[in-house]
Amino acid sequence: MKDGKLHILVTDDETAIRHFLKATLSVYDHLVTEAESGQKTLDLLVEERPDLLILDLGLPDMDGVEVIREIRGWSSIPIIVLSVRNREEDKIAALDSGADDYLTKPFGVGELLARIRGVVRRSSSGLMDGIYQTGDLKMDIGRRLVTIGSNEIQLTPTEFDILKTLFQKPGKVFTHRQIIDKVWNTHLGDESRLLRVNISNLRHKIEPDPNRPTYIKTDLGVGYRLNDNPEDASPRSS
Repeated sequence: MKDGKLHILVTDDETAIRHFLKATLSVYDHLVTEAESGQKTLDLLVEERPDLLILDLGLPDMDGVEVIREIRGWSSIPIIVLSVRNREEDKIAALDSGADDYLTKPFGVGELLARIRGVVRRSSSGLMDGIYQTGDLKMDIGRRLVTIGSNEIQLTPTEFDILKTLFQKPGKVFTHRQIIDKVWNTHLGDESRLLRVNISNLRHKIEPDPNRPTYIKTDLGVGYRLNDNPEDASPRSS
């Protein structure tokens, strides 16, 4: 990426969609390369080294989820899935495999551009020992300290690790499985219930109104994300 201009690889088996995306993204000075298959995508990622991949799932030679898994074996390139598949299980499969975002067809150009800005921003902000903030919610990783405004919030180690996971990429939906793998790293069978309980406890500690969450948002049936633009957030009274 140079001066905010991206090299974007667009993969779709429909020529009309590829050409539409290329024409649209070129208006914003992005360079667009096209691919019509999974194998061509993998080849171009190596040859062209683009900044971002927009990927359809219904490819002629291999499923898009398989392409994502293959890519994640050796690349951290931001991936936005653009697909007609709108079932929760399809979205979960793509996100669990390593996609950064998922947008269903038909789509609006404005929303696609916003998703592009979001994944690029998140991909450039690795989480290290430091201070991270969204709205009035602040997290000091090194000191294991969480505050809302000037109020220190007491979290359990599990609650802290869940919040830390969400802070890795504010705005990105983490699936239940992704959070469980990062926080518990076990498969005992009751982690989903534990996750729901801990999310509920977290919300009661950090949200101005736990019943209308400002910071921790739910993507029904998929997972949770940390709101990266909590405009209506206000400090929780002590």
